[in-house]
Amino acid sequence: MPVQGLTPILLCLLAMWRILTPVSSYPQHSPCQLVQKTAVCNNGKLSSMPELPPENLEELQLNYNQIKTLQDILQYPSLITISLACNGLEKVQPNVFQNSKSLENLNFANNNIHIGYEETSAALRKLHALRFLDLSENELNDEMAFSLLQNLSSLEYLNLSGNLLRRLDETSFRDLHNLKDLDLQRNRMFEIDSAFGSNPKLQRLNLAFNYLPCLTDFNMTQLVVLNASYNSIEWFISRQDLNETFQLETLDLSNNRLLFFPFLPSHSRLQNLYLSHNMLRFYEHFADNSTLQNSSVEFYNLKKHMKNVTAQLWDDNLHGDISSLDTLDLRGNQVDYFPDGFIKKMSSLSRLRMSMNCLETLNLTSEQFFGSLYELDISNNRLNQISADDGSLATLGNLTYFNLSRNNLEELPFGLFSSLPRIHSIDLSYNNIGICRPDEINTNVSILTPCLQWNKIESLRQLYLKGCNLETVPTSAFTGLSLTHLELSDNPGIDVQDSLQSLSGTLQHLGLGNTQIQDVDLSHFRSLKSLNLSRNSLSHITSSLHEIDLKVLDIRDNRLSTIPSGQAQSLASKLHTIFLAGNTFNCCQTEWFRTFERAKTVNMVGKSDIECQDGPTRTHKLLDSQSFSCSAPEESILWYILLLVPICLFVTGVSIVVFLTYKPKILQTSIKKKYLKPTSY
Repeated sequence: MPVQGLTPILLCLLAMWRILTPVSSYPQHSPCQLVQKTAVCNNGKLSSMPELPPENLEELQLNYNQIKTLQDILQYPSLITISLACNGLEKVQPNVFQNSKSLENLNFANNNIHIGYEETSAALRKLHALRFLDLSENELNDEMAFSLLQNLSSLEYLNLSGNLLRRLDETSFRDLHNLKDLDLQRNRMFEIDSAFGSNPKLQRLNLAFNYLPCLTDFNMTQLVVLNASYNSIEWFISRQDLNETFQLETLDLSNNRLLFFPFLPSHSRLQNLYLSHNMLRFYEHFADNSTLQNSSVEFYNLKKHMKNVTAQLWDDNLHGDISSLDTLDLRGNQVDYFPDGFIKKMSSLSRLRMSMNCLETLNLTSEQFFGSLYELDISNNRLNQISADDGSLATLGNLTYFNLSRNNLEELPFGLFSSLPRIHSIDLSYNNIGICRPDEINTNVSILTPCLQWNKIESLRQLYLKGCNLETVPTSAFTGLSLTHLELSDNPGIDVQDSLQSLSGTLQHLGLGNTQIQDVDLSHFRSLKSLNLSRNSLSHITSSLHEIDLKVLDIRDNRLSTIPSGQAQSLASKLHTIFLAGNTFNCCQTEWFRTFERAKTVNMVGKSDIECQDGPTRTHKLLDSQSFSCSAPEESILWYILLLVPICLFVTGVSIVVFLTYKPKILQTSIKKKYLKPTSY
């Protein structure tokens, strides 16, 4: 072959060799994977740095290994990100980062940095470009954290959650002038006196799950998000003498011990205020007592310094600027009324959540809600009266979700819901409100009535009427509606078969739990996806379920003994979720259980609680198939005894009769010897 013919082949081989050389030179047994400029070495049981090609490596992931000391990354000068979470890391050698001029992100979460924090501190001081640092879950105390954070002036994000911090002061973060996001949740802090005065760029602060008793003199005007939930805060008082507008948009004070509505800034942009699960209420009615016009409140901290604050606790001005509020969450408090003009001050309010309070009345007219209201939840209160007129209902033109469940309502304004043009979801569960018959319909909005008209509300999609003591539902009750969710559970004895037919084209969820229903024809409900038939003493599953494309079926707490094989296969091919606990199945007829188990797409919720019986009193867990047997029972010896005893008695009796028939003298002689003895006279 001419030499010229080899040239193209050699050129191709040379190109392939150049492509494959970096791969072949990389150790084949290495636990790492190279993805562009990232080395992923997680879960490799590594105790030291692996061998990696140093060229242009920018990210190194070493999470979930066993590296106790970090000391070998000098050969990677291009690194931007290092992640060493969950290693048991104890220290970083002081000179490790001397070549890491580009390192910006460092993750040391869930390690043991507290052991060698001094060496680690020396190493961190060489990172002049570091922006993100995660030191969470490292058992760091105040002194250790202060040492680790010295001179990290470039830091923007810092995570110190899950450590042992107790007290913060003005020196704690004094070098972090560029800090924007600080996570301090799940520590043991009870004091943060002037801790953030050196952080003018701080925008997000998380103080949740600590032991803070109060937040007074709040003056962080640049802060956008403050989460102080799950503490022991009784007071939140912002500085009132500042004319600067606070940038705070989200304030979370939920799950604390607030007694009063927080004293918010006079000028703010607050949009989301979360105050759920406190002890908050309003005290405006105390203003009639002249001796309480001014209240002196004394605040103490652990340095035994005292601050006196004199305030009229029922003064509307103390509510601060709430004009931009979008969401107000007051769930789980002790609010029994709204102060005059309180609702009116929130002109942008779209979500008001008031469940689990003490409201007894609600006057939609006097409260003066704005048209921005989208969600109104007043469930689980003590409401026995709601007042409204045409004007107030017209204002609520954007109201979409209205929850009045678990109150004491027996009457409502007749046109309360039909006058809301965009109402989408109504929950009246556990009130004594019925459904009007056609002859009970009234057109006056303000007239109170014990029943309501549901048809002709075109926007309504979800209707919840659980536990309303409904007995009869008029045939025309849902005519003209396009409901997707209808909940009628906990209405024992309710008859709904005829009234449901008008919803067959749109209904997706139907709740009929605890209604004493035995059978219902759902074959025409082609859109139905979720069905609740729990607590109904059902002995079989209605056959009409095979004809619909059901995804969720709840048949808990019935009297099912088995599910026929064909029915189980049909359901298993469609269902995604099924609830079966609370039935006592027959242990010898459980093929349906294996059918559902084999169907990988079906989730049997509470599978470990499904039980069966193999006798009158013996109950077993269906999952524990070793504990019961369904083979034919062995014949008991008792039956043989019961059969042989009569036979033996019969044979014995016949033998005695025959014997005495042929030997009569023996009986006479025996009688004479025993009873006919001679007597002397």
